[in-house]
Amino acid sequence: METVRPCGCKGIRSCLICEDEYEISKPDLMSELQKNKSYIYCPYCNKLSPGWNIDVYKKHPNHGENLIDYPGVYIKLDFLNKDEAKELIEALDDLPWEASQSGRRKQNFGPKCNFKKQKLQLGTFNGFPKTTRFVQSKFEEIPLLHGFKTVEQCSLEYNPERGASIDPHIDDCWIWGERIVTVNVLGDSILTMTPYNGPLTRYNLDCVSKYNSILNEDDNTSSLDIDDNVVVRLPMPARSLMVLYGPARYKWEHSVLRQDVTSRRVCLAYRELTPPYLENGEHQEDASEILRQTSFFW
Repeated sequence: METVRPCGCKGIRSCLICEDEYEISKPDLMSELQKNKSYIYCPYCNKLSPGWNIDVYKKHPNHGENLIDYPGVYIKLDFLNKDEAKELIEALDDLPWEASQSGRRKQNFGPKCNFKKQKLQLGTFNGFPKTTRFVQSKFEEIPLLHGFKTVEQCSLEYNPERGASIDPHIDDCWIWGERIVTVNVLGDSILTMTPYNGPLTRYNLDCVSKYNSILNEDDNTSSLDIDDNVVVRLPMPARSLMVLYGPARYKWEHSVLRQDVTSRRVCLAYRELTPPYLENGEHQEDASEILRQTSFFW
């Protein structure tokens, strides 16, 4: 429905508030996905084992036999220590939150992007909050993130009382680069992965073949060779870091199911530009002022 809703939802997006007020029926995605074979990713051994409940990975190393590789995921548990996470949440809550869709709130720091027209503008972007600077600095500790230049930082709050969720999607591939980074500050949750078999024009996936990978060949490994009718569940514990790249970035949609948000969840999402907008890229001039602003912390 196109009705303007004060909760922040619009179009097909909804939360518990507008579903009740406007009698919107939201399909139960979890029930549908549970009909498929499911796997849990273990961040200790970087393997999949059968199951749906995320507690399966906590049984490591007693997963049983026939573990499966799932390339394109990196999870760093305890990326933030408890004091860092506490200070970060307090700093984020000192900044204004804006209503967003599907029961979420957000704080967005980055350029203005028109994904349909593939237009990039500086907009009001003038850098990032200085209270969050240490998080970007800690990226240097992660070899996979060497050379990662944050161009968008988005705080996202998921409220279980509003039925917060995010529908299956792939982050736009025209402007957002190969590594999708999420720092889970508060609240344990799960990222649900489902194979994408739609057209390459959706999500601007057809842009990927037009630029060379900036990752090492060992990092950008081959895709998972299992049946398409599967679900992969990635744990997102509080204070952890997750990076999606390669096949997990481009061949799978990711979502956060409403039922997997059981307490207030706050995360920081980080994006880099695609190679054409970086140094020596054909569109580097279009992004030069934007990249200059990324060095500022106010």
